[in-house]
Amino acid sequence: MPLSKSDVETALARVKLPDGKSILDHDLIRALTIEGDVVRFVIEAPNAQVAAQMAPLRDAAEAVVREIDGVSSVTVALTAHGPAPKQAAPSLKIGGHPKAQDGPMKPAGVQRILAIGSGKGGVGKSTVSSNLAVALARAGRKVGLLDADIYGPSQPRMMGVNKRPASPDGKTIIPLHAHGVTLMSIGFMMEEGKAVVWRGPMLMGALQQMLGQVEWGELDVLLVDLPPGTGDVQLTLCTKSELSGAIVVSTPQDVALIDARKAIDMFNTLKTPVLGLIENMSLFVCPDCGSQYEIFGHGGVAAEAVKMDVPLLGSLPIDLDTRLSGDSGTPVAAGDGPMAQAYARIAEGLIKGGMA
Repeated sequence: MPLSKSDVETALARVKLPDGKSILDHDLIRALTIEGDVVRFVIEAPNAQVAAQMAPLRDAAEAVVREIDGVSSVTVALTAHGPAPKQAAPSLKIGGHPKAQDGPMKPAGVQRILAIGSGKGGVGKSTVSSNLAVALARAGRKVGLLDADIYGPSQPRMMGVNKRPASPDGKTIIPLHAHGVTLMSIGFMMEEGKAVVWRGPMLMGALQQMLGQVEWGELDVLLVDLPPGTGDVQLTLCTKSELSGAIVVSTPQDVALIDARKAIDMFNTLKTPVLGLIENMSLFVCPDCGSQYEIFGHGGVAAEAVKMDVPLLGSLPIDLDTRLSGDSGTPVAAGDGPMAQAYARIAEGLIKGGMA
């Protein structure tokens, strides 16, 4: 009877490893071929270190196959084609006290840094930041977006990204990308739902890392989504980086404008030029009847811009699509509707004014 593959495998099943299992049980045999009375096969070790210790096993396998009736020649190759040992990814820690540095925290290759702030939370500053970044990118600018709202990072959700950035050496941070925008957020580095409980120095250290250690590349403009208020992050950014200017977002009602004035005063005190104001949630247009409702009042930010002699960059209505788009991870500015056009107009104004 001609020599069969099962004859060879039966013989190889007699070759045992120290754990009592055969080389077949361990799935070490590769490329078994039979040509007449000549048998060839490969023993594949999991790695080079194991292969160096398997010469006796190879000899034993060759011997048992040679004993089969009808076999005149046996060729056995011992290889190690398994995956290379995986090295642990470098440990990248965000936070800690800031490091001493010679120059300002301005990333190489970034032409302008614009801070987007507000005196208080709940006025849609992060929504404006994400949509303005996308609108600028759609207008042909190279745009970065840094989510510096350490305690409440929302850009990962709004931009639809939830991966952890890579770090080849434990120091350099490779940013993420979405909708044409280069992204970095403390939210990428933290477990979702985990509170950030840091004092001021750790906040400043994290901001220093996200500006100085991220490979931002060549950017026309880097937008920085600031936390609400006038705290440590704002102070660090305004004094330690070469800010081109700031944009203040507010809703029209008096209680928001009170805090917006404080934000403007802060930027003026820290010698950061206020490039303009954006009035968000300026009115609501009923989708059923088309009637307009000034839920938060109307025109308050425009009046404030005239009073403080700064430009009104745009007015944005409160809009259901904006909320739905932000929650779904695709900013409304990435589409073609009225809100996308509104953000496109603001982006066009910034570009024409040389601010982006």
